Amino acid sequence: MRVVAGTVKGIPLKAVPGTSTRPTTDKVKESIFNMIGPFFDGGNALDLFAGSGGLGIEALSRGIDKVIFTDKDRKAVDTIRANLEKTRLTDQAEVYKTDADRALKAIKKNNIQARLMFLDPPYHMEKAYGLMDKAAEMGILTEDSIVVCEHAKEVELQDRTVFFERFKKELYGTTIISIYRFQGEEGEEFE
Repeated sequence: MRVVAGTVKGIPLKAVPGTSTRPTTDKVKESIFNMIGPFFDGGNALDLFAGSGGLGIEALSRGIDKVIFTDKDRKAVDTIRANLEKTRLTDQAEVYKTDADRALKAIKKNNIQARLMFLDPPYHMEKAYGLMDKAAEMGILTEDSIVVCEHAKEVELQDRTVFFERFKKELYGTTIISIYRFQGEEGEEFE
């Protein structure tokens, strides 16, 4: 695993020890960023269930200002911190050892808004994909936000959720990447 493009391109990243996480391969990571726009002009991102932090670090390298990383696994949190130090991106990141629900409450309390969200929960946690609507309802995600979901091909996500519409879906072996764009609640203005 390495950073694919941007300011810290080519720096190798550590994987989380053990088998508790599945790192996103460089090929899939490159495809994700080709689909959502290869580079960014600032803004915040959330990397929930961050694992090694590879997706959030890639976003920082490509122009996102700040990423909040969350994972409830201590080894994952230690790996994220090590990868941020290695890439010298520590000043642009916050790392929390907590579950995603608690993280959203803390993010809301701190009045942080994000334009990009990565959702890559353990594949058995299908309900976790509902966190994108929860974050939108809480006002955490901006009206131009994009959510990247990584899931098993056996997990069928909806094309339309309360606040989001899927605009890309790509299969990579046994993994599907579904990318959603904020659409607002049907029939209502989002504030």
